[in-house]
Amino acid sequence: MSDNPVMKVTKRTEFGKGAARRIRRSDQVPAVLYGSGTDPVHLTLPGHDTMLALKVSNALIDLDIEGTRQLALVKDVQRDPLKPFIKHLDLVVVRRGEKVTVEVAVHVTGEAAPETVVTTENTVLEVEAEATNIPESFEVSVEGAEAGTQYLASEVKLPAGVTLVSDPELLVVNVSQAITAEALDAELEAAEAEAGIEREDSDEDAAEGEGGDDAAEGDGDSDAKDSSDDE
Repeated sequence: MSDNPVMKVTKRTEFGKGAARRIRRSDQVPAVLYGSGTDPVHLTLPGHDTMLALKVSNALIDLDIEGTRQLALVKDVQRDPLKPFIKHLDLVVVRRGEKVTVEVAVHVTGEAAPETVVTTENTVLEVEAEATNIPESFEVSVEGAEAGTQYLASEVKLPAGVTLVSDPELLVVNVSQAITAEALDAELEAAEAEAGIEREDSDEDAAEGEGGDDAAEGDGDSDAKDSSDDE
């Protein structure tokens, strides 16, 4: 028995943008189900049930396709950038016990040492897990971590049966020293001073350029006068 709610869906016979708009207007979602060695199956999913299923990442949906049961993993979700609805879904056929490669979010917990800054360098890790046992997220605790502490992918605790696919040396979380107000002021002053020097150098170069042009013009007049005198 499946732990996932069974979603009744229908096969689509109409395609194109117009058909997709009509499906969405009827509070349904157009989707395509891909399977290894089989032709894609175009489906129509109930909108409300689909929204509920997608509240978790790497959602696993138990489909009832007109009486035929099929387990599917959500691989791609196209959402409208302005309105709160789903434009299209890509699903992939999976089987119980089969392992799949997915991206799982990384969540940082805890409070690092005072005067530090915690930066999540990579928000997801790629792992291999059973299709029916994909973790919702991984936690990295930075509780009390001092500046200079780094957490690599290989150091993230994974549940049993989950294998890391990402580079083990991938930097996930970095704890660095927070810049003080005094240091920030000093940096700003140094930057302003450097900008002032650059402006002065630029003004001097411009002045020298103008003087050089005048001298060149003077030389030209002198040459012209000499030439006239020779004639």
